[in-house]
Amino acid sequence: MVNIQWYPGHMNKARNQLEDKMSLIDVFVEVLDARIPQSSRNPMIEKLVGDKPHLIILNKADLADPVMTKRWQKKFTTKGKYVMALDSLHNTNMQILVKMIKKAAANKINKLTQKGAVSPVIRVAIAGIPNCGKSTIINRLVGRNVTQVGNKPGVTKGQNWLKTTENIQVLDTPGILWPKFEDQTVGLKLAALGAIKDTVFSADDVALFVLSKLRKHYLNDLSKFARTPKAEIERINDTDLLLALTEEYGMRDDYDRFSMYLLQRLRKGKVGRITLDRI
Repeated sequence: MVNIQWYPGHMNKARNQLEDKMSLIDVFVEVLDARIPQSSRNPMIEKLVGDKPHLIILNKADLADPVMTKRWQKKFTTKGKYVMALDSLHNTNMQILVKMIKKAAANKINKLTQKGAVSPVIRVAIAGIPNCGKSTIINRLVGRNVTQVGNKPGVTKGQNWLKTTENIQVLDTPGILWPKFEDQTVGLKLAALGAIKDTVFSADDVALFVLSKLRKHYLNDLSKFARTPKAEIERINDTDLLLALTEEYGMRDDYDRFSMYLLQRLRKGKVGRITLDRI
């Protein structure tokens, strides 16, 4: 299986800076990609959060399989954890997000109120892997474009406290990956959905992985995208399917070009509402 690894120095620095600020945090907000809820979970986050109120956001829910999103919400909801699906790009459910942050911080708000505080401020850390939509969420909360948004990983580089109109202060952090993918399918899923820079993996390897998942779980969507009957897709293997699609889309034998085209369409939801992490 293809080996994908990526852990730039600035991510290690970001993790250390976040760890230093945890004593100031009232609520920890973890942003996941709803299409890969498990694979986009940083295994270091759980230890970092400890017993602090923990809100998990399944972002980009508009691009994910809605049935699977509900299952992941149920799976992640445990004592001390609050879970919600969100479409931050189209600004849906943002008021629900504010309410959930305040619900998670209810104990802290009550303590501050009892001490005489008027409109107590809640400090929130928002963290997640690269390209999960974290910066868009922060911009929505703050009400203006205060963090740079991009459709590639590694856009946010620093850490800043940002004020909102809801008595919430937000700590923006760069996307943080972990040192090593123990399961290489995690690296493939992250690469497929843009959490890893396109320059560090072979597009055709990832495209073949995606085709195998689409064939297994989303054959109707694959058939429509491939402009090919389902029976024909089931008759050939993934490699032959990649070759056939490259030709079908007029790219002759430029398999790398078509592979990247497939990944770009997948990321934008043009293949269908796809969830690669299954329960």
